[in-house]
Amino acid sequence: MNIGTSCIAVDLGGTQLRVGHVDAGGNVLWRKAAPTANSGNPHQVLEQIRELSAGFDFSSIEGVAVAAPGPLDTISGTVSRMPTLPGWDDFPLRQAVEEFFHLPVIVENDAIAAAVGEWRFGAGSGYSNVVYLTISTGIGGGIIAGGSVVRGRRGFAGHLGHIIVDPYGDAVCSCGATGCLEALASGTALGRRAQLLAASNRDSPLHALAENSSVSARNVTEAARLGDPDALALMAEEGEFLGIGITSIIHALSPDIIVLGGGVSKGFDLFESSMRTALEGRLLSEFQAFILPAQLGDDAGLIGAASLLLNPA
Repeated sequence: MNIGTSCIAVDLGGTQLRVGHVDAGGNVLWRKAAPTANSGNPHQVLEQIRELSAGFDFSSIEGVAVAAPGPLDTISGTVSRMPTLPGWDDFPLRQAVEEFFHLPVIVENDAIAAAVGEWRFGAGSGYSNVVYLTISTGIGGGIIAGGSVVRGRRGFAGHLGHIIVDPYGDAVCSCGATGCLEALASGTALGRRAQLLAASNRDSPLHALAENSSVSARNVTEAARLGDPDALALMAEEGEFLGIGITSIIHALSPDIIVLGGGVSKGFDLFESSMRTALEGRLLSEFQAFILPAQLGDDAGLIGAASLLLNPA
């Protein structure tokens, strides 16, 4: 492989840390993952990145591309704060990674990176106006408008999880506000509602699937596929919340396609009907957009970040 045709990509998530070797064609040549160290010490995560990439010949690559949650100032490469990970306030992420690897580094909001990955190589390929919505520990977004990446002031654009969908609700978001889409429809929120249901019905599949008595969004999807009525109701509710939020996104941005990624999107078939019902009752008839699950799965952030380093947009 020629120098300059590939890079190391890092996807720093609130739950999982992924490191991969990605080429300019969007191919993940290898990848490794580990639970993200949640100690409040960013340097411990940097050490994890070093461990996951141990043994790799860095002389053959162009640099390191990092996708991370925000708000993230992509101009300075500094994390403003990470609601899903403590201890990262005002952390100079790009500088720290450069000092670790002595290579050129770019940092990008994780949802924007995933949006680019899906736009160039996945479900959004061929479209000029793409919105990517990741539904995981939190909810993030990335926007492609007229064939260009939308970054906004300081690279902060796309925090679609903080659209307010329930102004009178009491669900508290990781940002500290109430009523955000993230507070109601993230994987964390879905797991929290499932935990309450499982505690009240110890004979339910939800309770049986729980790990260490903690119910996750993944457990909800598994139980729904087993026909558990509580889990099916939770997924229908998830779809309704998403439909309300997506209505505002479509009205604001008029995309060709909305791509749903993140762990919760793996249950797309379980919440699609209620999501579309919520949309149909609210969306102006002139607005239309395809809504599809992501094609790149957990690799979207790695592929998109690498693509931005190797072919800037």
